[in-house]
Amino acid sequence: MTLTLEDRTAGALVGAAVGDALGGPVEGWTPDQIVERHGGRVHGVVGPWHADWRTARPIAPYHKGDGHVTDDTLMTHALVRAYEAVRDHLDAYAVAEHLVPDLMGVPRWIPELEAEALPLQRVFLAEKWIVARLHYGHVDPREAGSGNIVNCGAAMYMAPVGIANAGNPAGAYAEALDVAGAHQSSYGREAAGVFAAAVAAACVPGASAASVVDTALALAKDGTRAAIAAVAEAATAHRDFESALVPLRAAVAPYDSVGPDYRAPSLGARRPSRLHSIEELPIALGMLLVADGGYEASVLGAVNYGRDCDSIATMAGAIAGALGGEAVVPESWAKQVAEASRLDLHAPARSLAAVAREIFALDRARRRAHESAFATLTASR
Repeated sequence: MTLTLEDRTAGALVGAAVGDALGGPVEGWTPDQIVERHGGRVHGVVGPWHADWRTARPIAPYHKGDGHVTDDTLMTHALVRAYEAVRDHLDAYAVAEHLVPDLMGVPRWIPELEAEALPLQRVFLAEKWIVARLHYGHVDPREAGSGNIVNCGAAMYMAPVGIANAGNPAGAYAEALDVAGAHQSSYGREAAGVFAAAVAAACVPGASAASVVDTALALAKDGTRAAIAAVAEAATAHRDFESALVPLRAAVAPYDSVGPDYRAPSLGARRPSRLHSIEELPIALGMLLVADGGYEASVLGAVNYGRDCDSIATMAGAIAGALGGEAVVPESWAKQVAEASRLDLHAPARSLAAVAREIFALDRARRRAHESAFATLTASR
């Protein structure tokens, strides 16, 4: 059966949100610490790491766990709303004109705070940066990302760009680089482009985990490409995430500037570099290869990897969900996450798929106009 755009969009967005919620409660810990805390690997929705999560550091005041999505999903849905408003391709100016006002002006239910609040009050410093730079600093949106922390902040919510360019990875890559210019620079911005391209590649009929990674390698530059290649090579020797956890970390370590202790970043962490890469995207692609594109194994591998595993599982879940469609995302997980987070996980997917169809129609009309103009320009005299 050929999956429709709607199937793949729901798979990507619901799959990303579920991965995010599963990874949230174990974010920042190591695989061994996760086993010790939970008596084994995580295989679904789990509770907070600390029973006293309201005051425990460094988690407080966030209720991570019990099916709560994190800022990855909040930002993803905010970007979908920007597409709903523009109903065409986005750029850095759309971030300033639509995403920033959404973050700072519209109260929404924040699952981790268990309260209605402005999304700006939940997002991390790297996302607060875009508000400071664009709203208060009036910086050119195309340059606003320069000087920000270089991390996965821009990449983590770029799945909608892949859907808006479904089947066109090069277009997704270019659009995401433009959008992310308002948020990030260097390898953080590059990862945003490659992740969007991976989601677009996963929407190609007949796509596989291998074809998605091949597309990512064809587009990626500098340290991002090198890190993906190293992790992909390591992944080929494994068919279960348990055996892959240590080798994949070893493969990405030379490119990851954060260092071995995730909670104590090195002095070189998060600075611009042509040699480095964020850790999250290469590992997500590696887990996708280990699982041969399977949703559950990709996401659980990402979750049990630890470190920034909510973002890793968000990316792995989006790509695996786009590959297999909504049916591959366990319904029980999606239901738990939707109810616990008080979110309709399907509404953004329905809306984005409709917008993607409109964008394709606009692209086709623009292409026809270009063809007509070029034909006239090159007509024989």
